[in-house]
Amino acid sequence: MKNLYLFSAVLGGALMMSANASAIDSTGCGLGSLAWRGQSGPAPQILAVTTNTMFGIQTFGITSGTSGCDPNGRITGGTGKMVLAFVENNMEQYALDASRGQGETIETLAGILNMDSDRLGEISQQHFAELFPSQDVDALQVTLKLLEITQA
Repeated sequence: MKNLYLFSAVLGGALMMSANASAIDSTGCGLGSLAWRGQSGPAPQILAVTTNTMFGIQTFGITSGTSGCDPNGRITGGTGKMVLAFVENNMEQYALDASRGQGETIETLAGILNMDSDRLGEISQQHFAELFPSQDVDALQVTLKLLEITQA
């Protein structure tokens, strides 16, 4: 009976939430990831993973292509988080290298993203204004835009 109340509370809370999706997610796809989307911290991540695991919803989502899952998706091993960590620590240098289309930060990011550094340099230079729309852009915005343009 307690499990039914817990599930009802979790499901009710999930239905009341509305938040933006994040490309940098440690919980993968599935109903739990959708229900707790946009939340941060250990508790929502644990609830998302528990929901996915407890009900087998993530496996269903992957095989059916529902619940935010892509049956042809690639296992990234946290690529987005690695890119974010790198950009947070090297944003000024990446901005300089991106403006030139070459440099150490581009080579390192290309390694993290598993792509050719010349191609990443070209993309970074072409999309510089999108990556760095203002002086006060933060690392998360740069990372999300970088992941978006490199997957196009």
